[in-house]
Amino acid sequence: MEEIQAITAVHHPVRRRIVDYLGLYGASQVTTLARALEQQVGSISHHLRMLERAGIVERADAPDDDKRTSWWKPARRSLTWSTDDFEDSPSNALLAREAERTNISTQLQRLKAWHVGKPQRAEAEWSRAAFSTDTFTWASAEELAQLSNALRETIDAWRTGIDLDDGVERRPVFVFAHGFPTTP
Repeated sequence: MEEIQAITAVHHPVRRRIVDYLGLYGASQVTTLARALEQQVGSISHHLRMLERAGIVERADAPDDDKRTSWWKPARRSLTWSTDDFEDSPSNALLAREAERTNISTQLQRLKAWHVGKPQRAEAEWSRAAFSTDTFTWASAEELAQLSNALRETIDAWRTGIDLDDGVERRPVFVFAHGFPTTP
């Protein structure tokens, strides 16, 4: 079970962007993060310390062994939790539900931003590559959990199978999926 401080640490908007940036680009210097995320260096340093306390990021050695610079890297790839994990603590359950709402909002904002700023003809290849998929079916809770694990394993295998040194043009992509009980 995830610690509530890890869950709440990641779901602050700036900290979420830091985690996403480090997950995509790897170890980075504080000033690089501040520039990329259009934030002040002091603010980024503060958020990195919060993430470090929660076990989400860790200090990294500078590639040039310059001890005067502050480098950070992800300490882990992902968080997995359920709001049900915190039923025994009403305050933690509330924090977990708010983190879940924030996460869903972030996902939907990214999707909306893609559609609003969707590339025109010159980017048709990327428009065709983007996808959405959904379905209604019958499943037990165990079968839905199996699907969740299979999707996570498929995405992890796909991600680790990409050769970033092959000279092919790549852009950051965001992939998310939800599966949950509902009615049509």
